[in-house]
Amino acid sequence: MSTAVVVDAPGSFRLVEHAPRDPAPGEALVRVHASGICGSDREIYQGNRPEGYVRFPLTPGHEWSGTVEAVGDGVPAGLVGRKVVGEGFRNCQVCDRCHAGETTLCTAGYEETGFTQPGAMAATLTLPARLLHILPDDADLTAAALLEPAACIAAAALKANARPGERVAVVGTGTLGMFAVQFLAAGSPAELLVVGTRPDRREMSLSFGATDFRTRDQELPDDFDVVIETAGSASAARTSAALLRRGGRLVLTGIPAPGADGLDPTDLVVRQLEVQTVFGAPPSAWAHTVRAFGAGLLNPLPLVTHELPLTGFAEAIELVGSGDPKVGKVLLKPTA
Repeated sequence: MSTAVVVDAPGSFRLVEHAPRDPAPGEALVRVHASGICGSDREIYQGNRPEGYVRFPLTPGHEWSGTVEAVGDGVPAGLVGRKVVGEGFRNCQVCDRCHAGETTLCTAGYEETGFTQPGAMAATLTLPARLLHILPDDADLTAAALLEPAACIAAAALKANARPGERVAVVGTGTLGMFAVQFLAAGSPAELLVVGTRPDRREMSLSFGATDFRTRDQELPDDFDVVIETAGSASAARTSAALLRRGGRLVLTGIPAPGADGLDPTDLVVRQLEVQTVFGAPPSAWAHTVRAFGAGLLNPLPLVTHELPLTGFAEAIELVGSGDPKVGKVLLKPTA
């Protein structure tokens, strides 16, 4: 029997029998290979997700990979049998921001796979085919399940526009931070510094291309050209800004707690820092990620530490929130 996870309300979930939904015109039916769990999935289960950004009852799962099994009318039949990943934001495609390619800024209201629409913690997922990105035929689907967080960092890397020979840094050593290291390393920087709170991430950071690793309590430079922040705290944002030279470029991807004492506007103005932010990934960042993955420039597999069946949903949520440094990316697999 095929199953799916359904979260009825914060703290309450069921495993239910899952029947695939036939694709309507413009849609595709995907057989899910794996679905990743991130902090926002834990927010759903704990009830910490902001109002308007979740709709119960819900099948979570916004990080996923799979294979197309069927397509609806108007979708190229050649998609059937292809390995794919997919964008989460259900953008309207007709507003001003969508036409500009900035689909994460869609003005029609928030809708996203795994939050307000059924997600991939199920045997299959049916979604608009326009959201799919085709992978190489020999792609490792377990690794590809991490391409959603990678795409969010690709958006940051594109905004950072780091040029070969520049001095670049990453603040944060979680999944996003490790992807940031890989994207920046691919751009041939003169130096690539990783700053975090976990010394155990040194070896992995260096293996992905970092030239230096320091914890935030060590002496830090103040003359870098580009910094990507991935830690999601106000203090990390301040650390990131302090690493930059005058006129340096900062991209923030984390969302600090409300009311936290973050960046100093006076410092930003006086040092003329260029600050940009990322929330989600537009199609251009997804396309960039899939190309980089296909070219062998991204290696997600070392980030995966646990693979569980869908029946292990509760255990997976606990693992993600455990704070155990041995816990990296946790995947749920319908066939595990």
